[in-house]
Amino acid sequence: SGMGFEYFYGFVGGDGNQWQPNLFRNHTQIYPFKGDPEWNLVTGMADEAINYLAEINQIQPDKKFFVKYAPGATHAPHHPTKEWVEKIEAMNRFDDGYEKVRERIFENQKKLGVIPANTTMEPWPADLLAPWDDLDADTRKLFIKQAEVFAAYAAYSDHEIGRVIQAIDDMGKLDDTLIIYIHGDNGTSAEGGPMGTPNEVAFFNGINKMPTDTQMKWYDVWGTEETYNHMPTGWAAAFSTPFKMFKRYSHSGGTCSPLVIHWPKGIKARGEVRHQYSHSVDITPTILEAVGLEMPSVYRGVQQWPLSGKSMLYSFDAKPDGPTVRDRQYFAMLGTRGVWEKGWKAVAVHAPLTDRGKFPEDEWELYHV
Repeated sequence: SGMGFEYFYGFVGGDGNQWQPNLFRNHTQIYPFKGDPEWNLVTGMADEAINYLAEINQIQPDKKFFVKYAPGATHAPHHPTKEWVEKIEAMNRFDDGYEKVRERIFENQKKLGVIPANTTMEPWPADLLAPWDDLDADTRKLFIKQAEVFAAYAAYSDHEIGRVIQAIDDMGKLDDTLIIYIHGDNGTSAEGGPMGTPNEVAFFNGINKMPTDTQMKWYDVWGTEETYNHMPTGWAAAFSTPFKMFKRYSHSGGTCSPLVIHWPKGIKARGEVRHQYSHSVDITPTILEAVGLEMPSVYRGVQQWPLSGKSMLYSFDAKPDGPTVRDRQYFAMLGTRGVWEKGWKAVAVHAPLTDRGKFPEDEWELYHV
């Protein structure tokens, strides 16, 4: 509000309880969940977006619209509905553990062409993440539940985003709507610690190894309003496949998220993978070029910084392995730094995450990506 958007509906904060969120419509806090235990923000956001688009279409059907739709999934807490948890549980996708799941994801990525067929997988970091076969039966049962609830949260959110897209299609405007879909949390989050947690706040207070028997007290209500839950580090590594590490690190496992762009009137190619390097700062230049606007050098009398990104529009109908217009990109989080340049990436892991010494003593790793 007050920064270009005509309307706001959403939660305020770094993460949000999906059952009882800190929720605002424009500048007014609202409580639609009061008296309705089945209410969930994932559906609430979709309903709100659909209603808003319908109002615009009814009042001024030729008006262009821009919607930034930013759900809480898959950031913790993982709060899907019971319906979606049951759907995922019935699939038994996680019963054989995170190493096997990681291998399946890896092979599927090769089949899809997301990664080259000759890619080799980073070895499982057994010194950092407990092998599945070393876990006792109760811990495996707990970990499977944690993964199923996380997956249900992702699937549920996907479904609700699909409802919004369907609403645009029902208006007859889908072919000329540019949809930029980014899924993930900067690489899957490992902030549940090695054991996961029924309450993410515990992690931020230094409690990151809550015993299995303690957590099992919440097993039957995992993902409900009685938990503020997260999954263990092992699943974060598996769901960051094929990359090393996870969120909070500058390895690709901590910085890469899937991106899909859909624009039938603007993109001739269909269902193809693009390997040109891009970064989140490229989104704004892409939108500006797509709609034929230039970034103003002065706005309301204030000199503007030039945009950091490069438009991705060139890649839409380029060859999948065509050249990248970007030269380099820098990353930093909590002292962990990384720099990508022309297909190479160097990464340094610093003390806040490893308790190692000072910046000059950090070890750097070099990858050809």
